[in-house]
Amino acid sequence: MTTTVPAVQHPGTAMTADQRAQFERDGYLVVPGVLDADEVAHYTEAVDRAYERHAPEGGPMHLLGAVPNCPELAPLTDHPAVFGLVWSILGWNVHIYHSHLDVHPTVTGDQPFRYQWHQDGGRQNREIETHPRPRMSVKLTYWLTDVSVPGRGNLKVVPGSHTTDWIAGPPTRSMPWPDPEDAIHVTANAGDAVFLDRRLWHAQSDNHSPITRAAASFAYTYRWVRAREELKREHPGLSPVQQQLLGALGATDGDHAWGHAPHGVPLYTLLRETGNLDPGYPHLKP
Repeated sequence: MTTTVPAVQHPGTAMTADQRAQFERDGYLVVPGVLDADEVAHYTEAVDRAYERHAPEGGPMHLLGAVPNCPELAPLTDHPAVFGLVWSILGWNVHIYHSHLDVHPTVTGDQPFRYQWHQDGGRQNREIETHPRPRMSVKLTYWLTDVSVPGRGNLKVVPGSHTTDWIAGPPTRSMPWPDPEDAIHVTANAGDAVFLDRRLWHAQSDNHSPITRAAASFAYTYRWVRAREELKREHPGLSPVQQQLLGALGATDGDHAWGHAPHGVPLYTLLRETGNLDPGYPHLKP
């Protein structure tokens, strides 16, 4: 099957006034019918092949680098049916700084509890001191399976929470804790897209349905959110902290740059060993 991407590039249409008002109010939009049936089938087949390569045991897959790992998805990066939403909010000086493929088979039996409510951006949410936090990025998620009813691994959101810097949560992620009071399950059909402000408090729900839930997500930010000059991956003779500062952390991938694995960051280790982490300051919390 061949893709149905238009032969002539088109940037899409600008966000309407109603869409902008809803997005600014709720922090997200559901856009129906972005992909037609042929497109859904084409991209589903491509994601299925990536799933077979990267999750051979048949478990859940959260795979970073959507296009590098599944080149057939490249047309989704600027699909004319929704790309206009991106540049209407962020402007023209943008790039994709984060993307992922998600495949979640049916969850069977009791699963260990894990509190998943969060804002995207990782350490941005501690290290940028403005209130409310700046938008910084937006995300497009294309649904390749039907999540038109709850229980299919739907995205959960708290509408309007994108200007809220904190919501109540447990002291540890493994402690059972209820969803926020105003949380809802976002429902969508295969081929629909969800456009999300990265600050919106959201979480993934378990898939208890007989279908396998699949989606592809692309996060856009300003092109200056990256190193300005070309960085070499090897810097012989430098200390671990110097390697960090010069972008040569080796096995530390882009996800870890969000601060999810502090013990793998040399400067964190140095500050911890020298007693310079301070729980009184968000940037320096242990």
